Amino acid sequence: MLTTRIIKKYPNRRLYDTHQSCYITLNDVRDLVMNQTPFQVIDRQTGEDITRSILLQIILEQESAGKPLFTAELLAQFIRHYGLSTQQGFSTFLEQSLNVFGMHQQALTEQMQKALAGTPLDNWLKLGEQNMQAWNKMQQELLKNMTSKKDHE
Repeated sequence: MLTTRIIKKYPNRRLYDTHQSCYITLNDVRDLVMNQTPFQVIDRQTGEDITRSILLQIILEQESAGKPLFTAELLAQFIRHYGLSTQQGFSTFLEQSLNVFGMHQQALTEQMQKALAGTPLDNWLKLGEQNMQAWNKMQQELLKNMTSKKDHE
């Protein structure tokens, strides 16, 4: 069973991962999310759980960085649901919808992997991977030999 990693946020806005005993960035926190590692972010001064705020920061960075996931209309709908009696139902609906979406994506990925297994395309992909590994090994050997030659000169 995975234990929840505690990350402390200091007043200088730095994040400290108590599990790894080092400072981390928002990208590192994003990696924790992507790897489904349980974590909690605590404000060092107040002891308050600020995990949601950090997650919102990551979403804001993602939205600003490239092609946004949320349209302006969708965000406006989110705002309209705050404070209404339907807020909890809306939140539950969104969470369940995303869970179902994730399960469908995983099932589709598994079906595609099964469909491609043993096909000529799968064999070509495996051959390509083996060729890349051989190429990388050859480059490493070449660089190692070139480096050792320079050392002997």
